[in-house]
Amino acid sequence: MCYTLREVYGQTESCGVATMHYRDRVKFGTIGEEAPGVEIKIAEDGEILIKGPTVFMGYFNNPEKTAETVVDGWLYTGDVGKFDEDGHLIIMDRKKDIIITAGGKNITPSEIENQLKFSPYINDAVVIGDQRKYLTALIMIDEENVMEYAQEQRVPFTTFASLTRTKEINKLIEKEVETVNKNFARVETIKKFKLIDILLTTDDDEITPTGKLKRKFVSEKFKDLIDSMY
Repeated sequence: MCYTLREVYGQTESCGVATMHYRDRVKFGTIGEEAPGVEIKIAEDGEILIKGPTVFMGYFNNPEKTAETVVDGWLYTGDVGKFDEDGHLIIMDRKKDIIITAGGKNITPSEIENQLKFSPYINDAVVIGDQRKYLTALIMIDEENVMEYAQEQRVPFTTFASLTRTKEINKLIEKEVETVNKNFARVETIKKFKLIDILLTTDDDEITPTGKLKRKFVSEKFKDLIDSMY
């Protein structure tokens, strides 16, 4: 039996689906087109706005938050996106995560981070650069694959921390970063990176239940490490 995989997009505040892939118009890399009765537009700053009968009336006993979220009937989603040439919507990032460099360039870090995570040696990464002259990254290596590489290459180490500090492993990750950099414009490339030298787990505040690094917590905990790259 064969099934067609389609993607939909919505929020609690939109009471469900706002966009969807229609049967004969599935396009990978997008979240489809407006659902029936829904209108979507992109604000000047790139934020996705939703309007329609399914948009909620507001937050219970919180008129201030409601006024911030729904303006003139438009739901401000907090997501940044764009329409492609076929009218399909593409989500680029969360608005709060957008990096604005010192030169005024808007960077969507998740796209860079996701490409870094394609590497078998990188578990996760956080791109840094808001109000900075260039982009840097904090990288959490994949313990199993990097340890296997180190053993095959006879790289001496005793602990996870010592592994992240070896010249060979830093060179390995540098090559992975250089590969990703080739896919981006110069202003979007990672100029420097540091490896997180402690093994974080979902028990730590810096990691989500799904094992992803939390940008805010990581930026605070490793502030000195980040500053050292500037």
